[in-house]
Amino acid sequence: EGLPLVQQYLFQFDHLMREYMPKLGEHFTQEMINPSMYGSQWFITVFSYSFPFHLALRIWDVFLYEGVKIVFKVGLALLKYCHDDLVKLPFEKLIHALRNFPDDAMNPDKLLPLAYSFKVSKRLEELKQEYEKKHTKPADSKAKQKQVHPA
Repeated sequence: EGLPLVQQYLFQFDHLMREYMPKLGEHFTQEMINPSMYGSQWFITVFSYSFPFHLALRIWDVFLYEGVKIVFKVGLALLKYCHDDLVKLPFEKLIHALRNFPDDAMNPDKLLPLAYSFKVSKRLEELKQEYEKKHTKPADSKAKQKQVHPA
C-alpha cells in the first residue's frame, strides 16, 4: 500500500463522514464507494487538482497556516453541501458527482464557513490512534530481526 499517510487520512475521513452524515455513509456502503475513489486527490493535492484556482488559493492559505485539518473540513463541507443529491445517486453517477462538484459548491463564501462548522481536531487524533493500532504490526521478536547469516 503506497502513500501510508494518505491511507490514514482516508481512514479518518471515512469515519468522520459517517459520524457527521450517517445517511450518506450508509449510501456509500450500499453503492460500494470508498474514500480512495474520490478523496485521495484531495489529500495529495490539497484540492489544487480539481478546484477552481480562486477557491484552491483560499484553501491553501488556511492549509499553510493550520495544516491538513482544513482538507478534512472542506471535504466534509463538500459532502454536506451536496448531501441531498448524493444520497440519491447510483454508483456511476455518484463517482462522477464526487469528482465534479457543482459550481455553487465551489463558492468559497459558502463552502469555507460550512467547513469551519466541522470540529475535527479531537476526533482526528482519536482516529489516528485507532488507525495506528490496526496497522502497526506487532514487533517481530528481536532474535528474528538479528538473524545471523552464515558467511
